[in-house]
Amino acid sequence: MSETPRPIERIDTHAHFLPDFYREALIEAGHQNPDGMPAIPSWSETDALATMDALGVRTAVLSISSPGVHFGDDASARALSRRVNEEGARLKQSYPNRFGHFASLPLPDVAGAVAEVEYAIDKLGADGVALYSNQRGLYLGDPALRPLYAALDARKSVVFVHPTSPACNCSARLKSVFPQPTLEFMFETTRSITDMVIAGILRDFPNLRVIVPHAGAALAVLTPRIEMMSPLFRCEDEGPPPSMRDAMKQLHFDLAGAPVPNLLREILDLADPQRLLYGSDYPFTPSAGCERLMSALEASPLLTGDLRRDVFRDNALRLSPRLALEYSSLDGDGQA
Repeated sequence: MSETPRPIERIDTHAHFLPDFYREALIEAGHQNPDGMPAIPSWSETDALATMDALGVRTAVLSISSPGVHFGDDASARALSRRVNEEGARLKQSYPNRFGHFASLPLPDVAGAVAEVEYAIDKLGADGVALYSNQRGLYLGDPALRPLYAALDARKSVVFVHPTSPACNCSARLKSVFPQPTLEFMFETTRSITDMVIAGILRDFPNLRVIVPHAGAALAVLTPRIEMMSPLFRCEDEGPPPSMRDAMKQLHFDLAGAPVPNLLREILDLADPQRLLYGSDYPFTPSAGCERLMSALEASPLLTGDLRRDVFRDNALRLSPRLALEYSSLDGDGQA
């Protein structure tokens, strides 16, 4: 970790938690190597707080990573999402100012997901919800999700998107060579966010505040191609498709992963700089990897002055009224 302690002031919008009961559920469902990873990483609240302190993170907004909480049975998924969300609320209450929480939903059970929004956001005070690039084959532009989007739009909710394995089967050999997070997570994010935009979700539900992970994956590179191609395959009576370029200014992007130097330059060219957010991806990125990536972001000449502070903290405060209220009681360095 860094030899010079960092001020504890940053906000991490892409951080995960793995309570013991969730780890057991993963293993029971056959996900002891989630998405082809070598193992489920270890996690404890004590280790998470130590990593946050080393990274200078005041608040980490926790979410459940891929493969989520639905392993094939709606009732079991509803029960597991409820238990996960109550654990997220406990962590927020036990460690004031240190943790936030994006609620898990039992999708593709849409009715169950709407009910869990009402409980997790309205009663538990979750900071938003976590959706996956596909919910057991249901991609983000699917009309079946519109009742959920309506419930989230009414609450002006943050929607944190996380990649998962694609619904389609690719080569078994490639799966053995490349765990899904290596390549497919990036393509999957690009595929599903494009679907969401072209399906008109951002247009029809304008109060949604959508966070795209990993600096937008391949969206910054492919936006000109999507913009060029999408009108060519629509019927004349459908009208023009929503603009992907405009959507890039509307979406929020976390910088988890390895965005420097190339991807950060591209996303700064297309996105609103006040909608870029810091993300560690801990513990799926181990502490030492989080340190290397943090140091690379700190040293990047693309992030200077106010923009660095915006990315590491202030953009998240603008996104979350709850966090902004908490930080209003802290001094300029994020200290109580």
